Amino acid sequence: MTTNDCLAMLRSIKDAAFATVDENGRPQVRIIDVMLVEDEKLYFCTARGKSFYRQLINSGAVAVTALNKDFKTVRVAGYVKKLEDQKYWIDRIFEENPVMNDVYPGDTRYILEPFCIYEAQVEMFDLGTSPIYRESHSMGGCDIKEAGFEITDNCIACGTCKSVCPQGCISEGDIYSISGEHCLHCGNCFENCPVEAIIRK
Repeated sequence: MTTNDCLAMLRSIKDAAFATVDENGRPQVRIIDVMLVEDEKLYFCTARGKSFYRQLINSGAVAVTALNKDFKTVRVAGYVKKLEDQKYWIDRIFEENPVMNDVYPGDTRYILEPFCIYEAQVEMFDLGTSPIYRESHSMGGCDIKEAGFEITDNCIACGTCKSVCPQGCISEGDIYSISGEHCLHCGNCFENCPVEAIIRK
């Protein structure tokens, strides 16, 4: 999949969980519609009176996730900007999402402000296949921060990690290796390695 494929999946699901952090450092999450996806950007809107709006303005960061019926999850974590030409973007959003006319009829729509996520790490995580499959993409040039675990040169090839991996994604060798695209990031190998040869990425 490409970045655009992942964003298109979010658009097809439409109702996604958007997470921010409030002024007290506490996580907050709510369901927001993914209104538009184009040019590797994700567009949404919210009203100026909402706490969500203030949190976006204050931090400039957001995380988004949604799950489709095939148990594929897309996660986007990155940075937002409020768009200029507010009326143009709100009118476009309403054209693409006509149900919004029932929620904000007439000119009440202009209490809404348009935002786009322009730089983010995007991950697709497929629990509907065996072994599981995951892949990460950069959106807007964002650096991809690898997660999970890796096996170091301290490996003694005892096979303990392979025997406890729930997805069977560890391969034998002089130094065992983990197939990151199939790894759950559960840490079972990390906790059971007798020589602590496995580290977090």
